[in-house]
Amino acid sequence: MSGSALRAVFFDVGNTLLYASPSVSEVCRSVLERAGHFRDISVIDSYMPLVDAYYEERYAEDDGFWADEERTSSVWVGMYSLLCRQLGIENEAVAIARHVYDEFGRPDRWALYDDVRPAFERLRERGLAVGVISNWDSRLQGLLEGLGLGDVLSDIVGSADVGLHKPDPRIFALACERLGVQPEEAAHVGDHHYADYLGSTALGMRAVLIDRHGVKADHGVTPITTFDVLEGELGL
Repeated sequence: MSGSALRAVFFDVGNTLLYASPSVSEVCRSVLERAGHFRDISVIDSYMPLVDAYYEERYAEDDGFWADEERTSSVWVGMYSLLCRQLGIENEAVAIARHVYDEFGRPDRWALYDDVRPAFERLRERGLAVGVISNWDSRLQGLLEGLGLGDVLSDIVGSADVGLHKPDPRIFALACERLGVQPEEAAHVGDHHYADYLGSTALGMRAVLIDRHGVKADHGVTPITTFDVLEGELGL
């Protein structure tokens, strides 16, 4: 790639660095059982597309909720309250949903993709700073540190912490400023064309899309599927 030498690479988090482990359905099943409600995992699984659709509708209506801690948590509680109601649980729906939300603040409810830490270490060996820019709640730093990334990350910029959200170029500008690099000296890697690719390129950063799940939405950009080829995509 032509242009300024690369000095920093930022990463999205969800579906880029980590994934729910055990699955979201398994965590919901566990929380439900603790509340005395026993449901088969296949039944919970069957309602997950509806839960996902609830999120997508809220995100399409106003993605600015990511910039506010209270609004962010309300979306997640709304998602899992909907699940409870679909399972025939009304009175305790909000309380159970809040417990599910709390569970996902724990590092042991998440797992890193196998290629994450090796890629971070390779970039650092090249003298590059590695950071995170994510639409996430205020628990993000604790999660990433709990997953063992604290020593390889130069900075963590979470939307709820800074009051800005992707794809607003201002959150990317803030991240660059905090690491002392110009946008043209930085790249951003993420799985979402709208939030990650368009937001970062609008500021003049390089951008790489990653597709962990073979969704293959056609945005005119070919995604990578693994960090094993990241250096080549960045022109390093």
